Amino acid sequence: MSKKNTGLEFLEDPDALAGQLEKAEDFFQKNRNLILGTVAAVVLLVAGFVGYRLYVSSQDEEAQVEMFPSVYQFEADSLKKALSGDGANPGLVAIADEYGAAKAGNLANFYAGTALLKQGKYDDAIEHLKDFSSSDLLVQARAYSLIGDAYMEKKSFDEAISYYKKAADYKENKFFTPAYLMKLAVAYEQNKQSEEAIRTYDQILEKYPTSAEAPNAKKYKSVLQATAGE
Repeated sequence: MSKKNTGLEFLEDPDALAGQLEKAEDFFQKNRNLILGTVAAVVLLVAGFVGYRLYVSSQDEEAQVEMFPSVYQFEADSLKKALSGDGANPGLVAIADEYGAAKAGNLANFYAGTALLKQGKYDDAIEHLKDFSSSDLLVQARAYSLIGDAYMEKKSFDEAISYYKKAADYKENKFFTPAYLMKLAVAYEQNKQSEEAIRTYDQILEKYPTSAEAPNAKKYKSVLQATAGE
């Protein structure tokens, strides 16, 4: 009867073990450069990732310290100082440019975009707000909406519609979504898309009937329907 092959004979047989080690050594010698290169690449990748995380962490701490005075100026509505600094502090634009990879630098893009929009610098506002990203329920949708506002001011209604849709679709909720849908409906009206505007007003009335926007949605829908019927 033949001995059952368990795959572990080399543990019981010194000659088998020696053969396995010899095969492994031959394989290593034949593929030495490839194996060492792969190991080196993995080590560099891990080291690079750890180094990058440490770098970003230190950058975030620096950015938070530098951004605090600018946020204070922003809240006080001193937009020029908030954006460009006051001599002692760099300002939101410089912080966003220098620390873009850090969380605080990312947030600086949001503040800078908002301030630039208030100043009527719509293209610059759009650029900074597009550079901002967040998984937050409120802030990301707000950024999309602000981009839509900037495009509305530029009378670029197709682009405004696109971003208002993003704002309305982002983590839908009864607190903020109705306001974004209202902006979307108005943008449709401005773009001469009456049917789409009416459907959007209906969406507010059906999904968010108790929202603050519902009465205006009902009124604007009635006016639009009457106008379209003329």
